Amino acid sequence: MDTPTIVLVHGFWGGAAHWSKVIVELSRLGYDKLHAVELPLTSLADDAERTRKMVAQEEGPVLLVGHSYGGAVITEAGNEPNVVGLVYVAAFAPDSGESPGAITKENPPAAAANLAPDSDGYLWIKPDKFHESFCQDLSEDEGLVMAVTQKAPLASTFEDTVSTPAWKTKPSWYRVSTEDRMIHPDNERRMAERLNPRKMVTLDASHASLASQPVAIAELIDEAARTA
Repeated sequence: MDTPTIVLVHGFWGGAAHWSKVIVELSRLGYDKLHAVELPLTSLADDAERTRKMVAQEEGPVLLVGHSYGGAVITEAGNEPNVVGLVYVAAFAPDSGESPGAITKENPPAAAANLAPDSDGYLWIKPDKFHESFCQDLSEDEGLVMAVTQKAPLASTFEDTVSTPAWKTKPSWYRVSTEDRMIHPDNERRMAERLNPRKMVTLDASHASLASQPVAIAELIDEAARTA
């Protein structure tokens, strides 16, 4: 089987560049078929469609990798026939009819109070709280850049529900962040367990493990790509 193209899907409060360190590590491992989707973060339907369009550009197999809300996106978009596997990185993996917002309400994360909507309906992490909320294991400088460049979603996107979860028919891998303040670690473990993943990895990391521990994330993606 051909080595799959790896398509990286970001979450809320960031863009495709959040994958920058993982991209470098995957390149060092020999992967040259890499893409990072830039989501509009306007609705799950919009974000899943943008991802499907990128998947459709690839003639061969595709491995989808989702961080945070990106997990909901790959869950919705991953039923395309050339998608051979799903990798979840501290990510939502909703069931049918379930939304990221509903999952969050079951076990609110530590940083829930640091979210603030604006007058246009977009939901932000308060800039002065971004580092401690999203990426406390990165430097303050990196946290500052992430805070200033954060890409806020429409708040309504939190309540968008998944239709047919791809993880029910596609092999999956999951990476839990034990120090996550944006998705409660207990929610991550619960979602991971019900996936019946090929492998579940636990890292002592913040929500932004894709930036703080890119080697470990790239190793899991590499294992998934070789065995999907």
